Amino acid sequence: MKLILENDKGNSPPVNKRDFTTGLVPVHLMRLTGFMMVGLISVMGANLIEAIYIGRVGTQALAALSFTFPLIMLFQGISMGLAVGASSVVARTLGAGNREQGKLLITHCILLVSGLVLIACIAAYHYVDVFFRLLGADNTVLPLAVEYIHIWIYGLPFFTIAMVGSTLMRAAGDAVTPGYLMTVGSLLHVVISPIFIFGYFGAPQMGLSGAAVGFVLARSVSFLMYSYVIWIKDKLLVFKLTGFFSSCRAILHVGLPAMASNMIQPLSMSIITRLLAGHGSVVVAGFGVASRIESVAVIVIVSQSMSIAPFIGQNWGAGLYERVTKGMKIANSAAVIWGIVAYTALFFLARPIISMINEDQDVIDAAVTYLRIVPLCIGFMGILMNSSSCFNALGQPIPPLVLTILQMIVIQIPLAILGNYLWGYTGIFLAAAGTISLLGVIAWFWLKHALNAAMDKAGHLK
Repeated sequence: MKLILENDKGNSPPVNKRDFTTGLVPVHLMRLTGFMMVGLISVMGANLIEAIYIGRVGTQALAALSFTFPLIMLFQGISMGLAVGASSVVARTLGAGNREQGKLLITHCILLVSGLVLIACIAAYHYVDVFFRLLGADNTVLPLAVEYIHIWIYGLPFFTIAMVGSTLMRAAGDAVTPGYLMTVGSLLHVVISPIFIFGYFGAPQMGLSGAAVGFVLARSVSFLMYSYVIWIKDKLLVFKLTGFFSSCRAILHVGLPAMASNMIQPLSMSIITRLLAGHGSVVVAGFGVASRIESVAVIVIVSQSMSIAPFIGQNWGAGLYERVTKGMKIANSAAVIWGIVAYTALFFLARPIISMINEDQDVIDAAVTYLRIVPLCIGFMGILMNSSSCFNALGQPIPPLVLTILQMIVIQIPLAILGNYLWGYTGIFLAAAGTISLLGVIAWFWLKHALNAAMDKAGHLK
C-alpha cells in the first residue's frame, strides 16, 4: 500500500518514500528517526547485554572491556567520518536529481573506506598493548584487553562496511532496511556471544575473549546481508572507477573534517579514562557500565541527528530551504523534550539497573554518580549533534570540527583536570555535563546564523 500524504487541502498524489523533498516534514523525520532507533536500540542494547555478560565474568574483565572503548571509537570514527562525507554528497546529488552519480559516489566510498580500515587494523594489531598502557591499564587488566582486541579486530572490516553501507542507504532514501539489518546483526551478537563467554553447547569457555568471538561471527553474517541489499536488491553499486579521485575529493571535503572530529573524541575519552584510572579499576568499570546505560538513553537523539542529515541534504540540494529550517526546529524541540524525560528516568532507575550488572558496591557508586550528573546535558547534546549533522549535510564540515575541538580539547579536558583535582571523579563527570551544555547553546546560535546567511544569499530568506 502506497503512502498517501495530505498537503494543505485535499489529497496529494502518492509520494515516493525515498524522496524527502516532498510530503510532510514531521512524517519524514519520524519515519527516518523511528527506523534508525530500531537499529540503534538493538546495537546499544546488545552492548549493554554484553556488559551484563562480562559483569558476570568479573570486575577485572569489565574494566578491561572499558579500556577498549577509546580504541573502538577511534576505528569507528575513521569509517563514519568518511561515511558522513559520502552521505552529504550523495544526498545533495540525489536531491538535485542525479541518481547515477549518487551510485558512483556510494561505490567509491565503500572502496575508500575498505582500504583505510584494513590499513588501520594492521597497524593497531601490533601496537594495541602500547595504547592500553598509555590509558593506564595495569598488568592485571592489560592482557585481557589486548586479547579481546586481537580477536575483535578481525570483525572490524565487516562491521565497518555494514555501518557505512547503512549510512549510505539512508542517504539514498532507504529508511527501513538499515534498521532491520542492524537489529538482526545485534540479535546475532547477543545470541552467539554467551556461547563462547560461558562455554555453552560444548564451546570453550573463553570469558571476555568469547565476547570478541561473538562480535566477529555476528558481524560477518551482518556484512553478507548488507552486501546483498546494496549490491543485488537496491543495485546501488556500479563497479566503475571512472571519476574515482574526483569522488574521493568530494567525499573527503566533508569526510576528513568529520573523521578528524570523530578521532578527537576517542583521544579526549582516552585522557578522561586515564584520569579515571587514577581512582582505580573499579571506577573505570563503573564508568564503562554507566556509559553503556547512557548510550541506550540517548538513542532517540542519536537516531534523530543521524536521520536529519539525509533529509537536510536532499532538500538543500533541491533548493527547498524552508523545509530545512522547519526540520531543524522540529528536531531540536524533540531533543530538549527527550532530554528531560531521559534524565528523570535515569535519576531514579540508575542504582537498580547497575546492581543487575555488577554487585561491586564501588562500581555501583561510580556508575550512579555518572548517571546522576552527565545525562543532565542530554537535551543540549541533541542540539549539538543535530547542528553538526546539519552543517555536514550542507557541505560545511569546518563548524562541526571546531565545535568538537572546543568540546573535547579546549574546554572539557582542562575542566576535567580541574574537577578531578577539586572533587575527584565526580568533578570529571561535572566537567562533561557543563561542556556539552555550553557547546549545545553555541551550536544552536552558529547554525541559525549560517542558515540565515545561506538563504539570504540565495534570495529565500523571508
